[in-house]
Amino acid sequence: MNTKTKRFIALLGAILLLLLYGSTLLFSILDTAISQTLLNASIAATILLPVLLYIYKLFLQFFHENSSES
Repeated sequence: MNTKTKRFIALLGAILLLLLYGSTLLFSILDTAISQTLLNASIAATILLPVLLYIYKLFLQFFHENSSES
């Protein structure tokens, strides 16, 4: 994977995290029937998104190294 692709993925991840932080703040302020469910989903996504992106990065590195060796 080249440098431009890595930078694009990192920028996309940062933008998604900022949107998730903003939605978490918005859902915590709102007082509607569904806001608690949306707040819980937003908090879960805020935690899971970086973890999943890190796992994806590890898999890419692992498979890239294995394909280079053979």
